[in-house]
Amino acid sequence: MAKCFSITATRDSCFRYSFATAGLKSVTTDLGSGTFMHCWVPKTPKEHKPNLLLIHGIGANAMWQWNDFISKLVPSFNVYVPDLLFFGDSYTSQPDRTEVFQARCVMGTVLAHGVKRVSVVGLSYGGFVGYSMAAQFPEAVERLVLGCAGVCMEERDMEEGMFEVKSVEEACEILLAQTPEKMRELMRITFYKPAQKVPSCFLNDFIDVMCTEYIQERKELIKALHKDRKLSDLPKIAQPTLIIWGEHDRVFPVELAHRLKSHLGENAELVIFKNAGHAINMEKPKELFKHMKSFLVDTPLPPQKHEINGVSRKVD
Repeated sequence: MAKCFSITATRDSCFRYSFATAGLKSVTTDLGSGTFMHCWVPKTPKEHKPNLLLIHGIGANAMWQWNDFISKLVPSFNVYVPDLLFFGDSYTSQPDRTEVFQARCVMGTVLAHGVKRVSVVGLSYGGFVGYSMAAQFPEAVERLVLGCAGVCMEERDMEEGMFEVKSVEEACEILLAQTPEKMRELMRITFYKPAQKVPSCFLNDFIDVMCTEYIQERKELIKALHKDRKLSDLPKIAQPTLIIWGEHDRVFPVELAHRLKSHLGENAELVIFKNAGHAINMEKPKELFKHMKSFLVDTPLPPQKHEINGVSRKVD
């Protein structure tokens, strides 16, 4: 018997309404070669506003990760929120699963909407894509905010015991959870204080609606991140960069935040949230917005050099 009501589908519809009432519209762009990118874009872009691109991580579609921020950001920015390939309504028939290809597709999408300069915020996997955009398109990306994005991890880190999982396959089973048990495990490593005793019917509903499409392709995305990854191959980007991390992140341990700060040097600022895990957009939304706004709005770009003094600090 078909289910007559889904909490997840209802919430997804509410998010869609929230994005629309904030002044965004849903658009799918054909980039050619079997690649289609869905993106929420301004109904009426304003020339006096800077452009801001919000990139989601592994999980549901973009709306679920950015809904709490849209109404606060739209007054100050022309906001663009894409679904990455194999999430939401974005898809490709191309075999490339690297963040480099994802970055090119996202860049192609915003260019199709007339965006030539943009600041980028990327959460987790979205940070990998954002970093690649900054490296590939330095003339287009003005600033970069990375939230719990382990871009400087190395393949050997897993072998040396940095992560809770012992293999990429194990990571895929948790990150792409297909059972309530695995979903609870995902919540345990994602949140500093995970919700307790969530009914299996709610978890099954979320899995059925959000987590059953493109499973193989998403596994390939995760595996591509890890394969042959070396810090020595990571380009040093020139854009001012704000690195934000949860002190108790169990997906990408905070050691990777300090490694990235060291890699970028004086060009980067590091902020660490206490009492937070990997899901900083859900556990610390007010603090995340505060630091995003300070970095993107209140602090002007230097006149000639896109650099800021490196600062590390902890905040509550």
